Amino acid sequence: MRKALLSHVKRVVVKIGSGVISNASGLENGQVAAISEDVCQLLDAGLEVILVSSGAVAAGKGQLGISGRPQTIPQKQAAAAIGQTRIIREYKETFQSRNYNVAQVLLTRDDLSNRRRYLNARNTVMTLLEYGVTPIVNENDTVVVEEIRFGDNDNLSALVTTLVDADMLIILSDVDGFYDQDPAENPQAQLIPIVEQVTPKIEALGGTAKSSLGTGGMTTKLKAAKKAALSGVGTLIVNGRSPNILARIFAGEEVGTYFLPAQSKLTAKKHWIAFSKKPRGKIMVDEGGCLAVVKGGKSLLPSGICGVDGGFERGDAVRLCDRDGHEFARGVISYSLAETLQIMGKQSADIEKILGYKYRDEVVERDNLVLTVEGEEEVN
Repeated sequence: MRKALLSHVKRVVVKIGSGVISNASGLENGQVAAISEDVCQLLDAGLEVILVSSGAVAAGKGQLGISGRPQTIPQKQAAAAIGQTRIIREYKETFQSRNYNVAQVLLTRDDLSNRRRYLNARNTVMTLLEYGVTPIVNENDTVVVEEIRFGDNDNLSALVTTLVDADMLIILSDVDGFYDQDPAENPQAQLIPIVEQVTPKIEALGGTAKSSLGTGGMTTKLKAAKKAALSGVGTLIVNGRSPNILARIFAGEEVGTYFLPAQSKLTAKKHWIAFSKKPRGKIMVDEGGCLAVVKGGKSLLPSGICGVDGGFERGDAVRLCDRDGHEFARGVISYSLAETLQIMGKQSADIEKILGYKYRDEVVERDNLVLTVEGEEEVN
């Protein structure tokens, strides 16, 4: 069955966790080489592979005399600056021994939030693939600050999966897959081979455990699988320390946990609005406006707006919330904060009279709007 699920895969994103290629002492060169060799076997088979690799901070912190996780952003940035060159060198050596080339692609949240930069990043990665070069993507930890972080590389891998129109996301973790209980606490825990949908019940099973080396736990991997599913892509979580794991996956071996893609997927643009473009404010919507958007499939008109929060400009993403502050949608707004304050609660026919001009009747057009539930996309 697993082989049938993977038969359509031509382009795959492989996320490599810190716990897979490093330990408390730093980078494990042998692990990097083993995974690189595994990836080269996929390339030999004609697949296109994009790596999203953690481990830069772990690779560099030892040279700064840091033990454990760096405690400050400057420490992390310095460790990443040292470690990123080292980790890329390790990948490069194995790939070149197999006559393949790699390229480093460093991203911040802003790079994917801005539509033009998003498309530029996409064009760069696509061009590398056309030339047979394997992109190695990581967050640009040397310059990143909290407000422009992806949060973790699980999230980044899901966004890259959509960015490059990949057919599959594989998350290499330090556990065998997704269990019905925490296997570290309960030896009777059972591996779940297939998850049809990431429901609240499944998310509750994910727990909150985090690795001492990485920033994410199973919860972040579930969120990544959910994001990937909404772009029509399946996700496989497997143990990256298991020998030849990638080759075994594509040989059809039943390893890890496979998360099925959603039956109804978002367009690339709506996926970008929901997950890549960072919201800059909130629009409070009255009951009639909520019903028109959620049940009626309508755009948001100024007459339905009863409040605003935050600072935003025309073209920014905003959260649409009900009177109690519960988010029900995200969208790209057609007017700035100052303009929205003037036209909120008014009729579309009055916009030009109030502002002296009018971009459009809608404050958020339906084509630029995605329904959500507290920030998580819900496809009806």
